[in-house]
Amino acid sequence: MVVRLSQLFLRTLREDPVDAEVASHKLLVRAGYIRRAAPGIYTWLPLGLSVLRKVERIIREEMAAIGAQEVHFPALLPKEPYEATNRWTEYGEGIFRLKDRKQADYLLAPTHEEVFTLLVKDLYSSYKDLPLSIYQIQNKYRDEARPRAGLLRGREFIMKDSYSFDVDDAGLDASYAAHRAAYVKIFERLGLEVVPVTATAGAMGGSKSEEFLHPTEIGEDTFVRSAGGYAANVEAVTTVAPEAIDFSNAPTARVLDTPDTPTIETLVAASNELAPRSEADGGEWTAADTLKNVVLAVTLPTGERQLVVIGVPGDRAVDLKRVEANIGAFLPVAGEIGLEAANEDDLKKQPLIVKGYLGPGLTLDEPLLGSKSSTKLLYLVDPRVVSGTAWITGANQAGKHVYDLVAGRDFTWDGVIECTEVRAGDPAPDGSGPLELARGIEMGHIFQLGRKYAEALDLKVLDQNGKQVVVTMGSYGVGVTRAVAALAESNNDDRGLVWPRSVAPADVHVVAVGRGEEIFAAAEKLSAELEAAGLEVIYDDRPKVSPGVKFGDAELLGVPTILAVGKGLANGVVEIKDRRSGEAEDIAVEKAVDYVVNAVRQK
Repeated sequence: MVVRLSQLFLRTLREDPVDAEVASHKLLVRAGYIRRAAPGIYTWLPLGLSVLRKVERIIREEMAAIGAQEVHFPALLPKEPYEATNRWTEYGEGIFRLKDRKQADYLLAPTHEEVFTLLVKDLYSSYKDLPLSIYQIQNKYRDEARPRAGLLRGREFIMKDSYSFDVDDAGLDASYAAHRAAYVKIFERLGLEVVPVTATAGAMGGSKSEEFLHPTEIGEDTFVRSAGGYAANVEAVTTVAPEAIDFSNAPTARVLDTPDTPTIETLVAASNELAPRSEADGGEWTAADTLKNVVLAVTLPTGERQLVVIGVPGDRAVDLKRVEANIGAFLPVAGEIGLEAANEDDLKKQPLIVKGYLGPGLTLDEPLLGSKSSTKLLYLVDPRVVSGTAWITGANQAGKHVYDLVAGRDFTWDGVIECTEVRAGDPAPDGSGPLELARGIEMGHIFQLGRKYAEALDLKVLDQNGKQVVVTMGSYGVGVTRAVAALAESNNDDRGLVWPRSVAPADVHVVAVGRGEEIFAAAEKLSAELEAAGLEVIYDDRPKVSPGVKFGDAELLGVPTILAVGKGLANGVVEIKDRRSGEAEDIAVEKAVDYVVNAVRQK
């Protein structure tokens, strides 16, 4: 049925909403696709729902193409399954928790691994039942501290999450590859550019993980790529570490007075004055010759606050997101953590730490940091700190630094962690060239979960030998509402939205421009003929609205083709405009339907 603007539940706005920061948020509200219900929560209006359903349809078709079957879980779930996997605690304040009238605990699900696992456990028990891939398109809830950017980071959102179940790792590899290929097709059909990048698994657990990022300046994720094809989320980049150095002939470490040098800049300047190096020994000291020891405070899921010290070259800044993604391997508990620079109260609890002069050795023979230290502080280092490298670092006395402190000879560490900023020009870990930095929006994330959830929830099947084996799983998510926002973000101009045909709310927007009855009659007839030809039609039949407002609304709504019936009708022509290119052409009335149908089918 033709959608008539005189009857459509729609009000367009001329001004941007005051709380909108990004183009997609501004335009989706102004064009009447969504309305704010609460911070991070949005109501979908008819046009927005049309776009959303088309995104969902494409996802469903590609999921069906790899044999995945659709199910649907409730959003309101009991505490117990999440307690079994420890995620009730791990999620911390990031989820909505509530109690029923009997005081039983529930949550609004942020994701559904546990209940998918339990459903398969309830119904399947043999290897003959596998492989299996099932999915849902469902509302998810996360208690974002600062919801922003409209649909891009909200408290309620729609996600497609699918899960594969296989009897062995080879099966998981095949399921993962099938989902990955399906994702590539989904984003191609949506007309949304994405870059698959290596990622960390985070709280989800598992081994292999990839994100599908849509490159955009407003993206919250930083990723890297090289001309040779390497691509990774910045948290997953691995540093190209130098080779270990023979330190048998290295000079003995020595402590020098370096007054008023609490920063790397002041230390470098003082070093070049107090202990200058010859060109043969490396020339002037730089920040890269110093070892900066950064004290961080980690808040564990239990609420306990623990200090960790990270040693990095002085020319590199610590990237807290990279630390957070990688520090879990060195902590006594699993789960989401809080991470920040240690404050004054934290440092007061460790009186041996001298602010601005911290180093791994209290004296040259008594370590301050690491498992053998008097403080018992966990000491991790950047991969560039390898055995045999010599450093200038704090002597743990005000106004004093140690020179030629050799890693592996004069100090040790508890572990090596990827923790520093990644810079443009750093070498790609696979040798494919220098890295360039970009920003992107995460549109999809796929994981090889392995057996984490199956083991926690005792999901086993009998194998070919009648032996019980733990099922291995994969998890695959696509942000559905986020896809709508990303499409709006990358498909607009100064006049409004410019939807790709694959998701546009209609194929053609017919506009009756003028007041004559013959104009409205012709527009009515063309709309009916276009619909009869199988196209979706929006018809602006409002009788007392000016041409300027009608054209403004047509461009704001972003339907790919605009057909205007106006004064040209007297000469037997109508104007057909391509919304993306802006090109307009006068077409004979009797040829207009075929022209539009061909344009739609060609695209």
